[in-house]
Amino acid sequence: MGLLTQTDFQYYNNSEKFTATASQTVFTLTFDPLPSAEADFLLFIDGVEAADSLYTYNSSNGQITFSSGRTAGEIIEVKLKKSNAGNYRYIKLKDIVNNFIMAYVGEDKVIPKMKRNDVLYFAKRGIQEFSYEISRVEKIQEVEIPDTLSITMPKDFVNYVQISRIDDIGVEHPLVPARFTSNPSESVLQDNDYNYLFDSNDSLLTGSAEISKRFREASDADITNNDPTNDNDINHERITAFGKRFGLIPELTQKNGTYVIDELNGIINFSSDLVGTIVTIKYISDGLGTDDEMQVHKLAEDAIYKYIIHSVASTRTNYPEYLVMRFKKEKFAAMRNAKLRLSNLKVHELAQVMRNKSKQIKH
Repeated sequence: MGLLTQTDFQYYNNSEKFTATASQTVFTLTFDPLPSAEADFLLFIDGVEAADSLYTYNSSNGQITFSSGRTAGEIIEVKLKKSNAGNYRYIKLKDIVNNFIMAYVGEDKVIPKMKRNDVLYFAKRGIQEFSYEISRVEKIQEVEIPDTLSITMPKDFVNYVQISRIDDIGVEHPLVPARFTSNPSESVLQDNDYNYLFDSNDSLLTGSAEISKRFREASDADITNNDPTNDNDINHERITAFGKRFGLIPELTQKNGTYVIDELNGIINFSSDLVGTIVTIKYISDGLGTDDEMQVHKLAEDAIYKYIIHSVASTRTNYPEYLVMRFKKEKFAAMRNAKLRLSNLKVHELAQVMRNKSKQIKH
């Protein structure tokens, strides 16, 4: 059977329509995948949104059941809130598990016997590793910097790729991490004689870090030692004067702003010149945050199977070592192929890069 199960109308309009017959109460959705709850779609009757109290939804079979029969000729339209566009590029976790069991597990196969939960575990580990090394699908969150100059990390944040500020025409300007300051995990409280203070249980008393407070309160000129209004300022002269930029420190010679990531508390602190500015946070996750994320690009499908088979073989005590090494080589070869495929290099794009390099310098 073909893999495309949706009609063109369903895919491009992100909705499905039914024409009701007299007293009809049940309408069955054919979306793939089906909505997981009523909150995932809107229902319209002759173009008017219907109240949730008029119907119930069964996510297991996709059936919508009305409390009373509909009038013949009514147009029932179900519109998904989230688009499924582009999903054909990916293979879902359940399909990865099913395909692996069918191809590799059973009598006279590579793995004679294996529990489905074990396959599921290694498949998830594969998706996680692929998110770091191969697919690296970047997520982007847009946030306006508040007066506190601190924002919370995205809930599925694993590592950042780039943080940028947005100007008036929507162009990104990369911020640089401030290596000249830090975020202490704790600040020890002391008395006037600099002795440590303890509570009634002899535990050390701690407070908020002074270094973080001073960084947030400092002006851009304080941090960079560069006063653009003072022509006698040495740093300002080195920035503006021709031929005097050699040896400058990047963090101190740019006007885009800086940030410090507080890994322990999951906070990103920004320099004071960024208050009220909109920034974008580009980051990577582990691919396991939601059910919709647990998928692998089809260009890396073979690699995920090789990853699972090697992981299974390397954790079993009675598996021949030569087979483990063979699976290891096959895994690395498949992962290299997946990286090349997903690098998405195009001939005309490479040509543009090379042409950009071939410029004659005129004096």
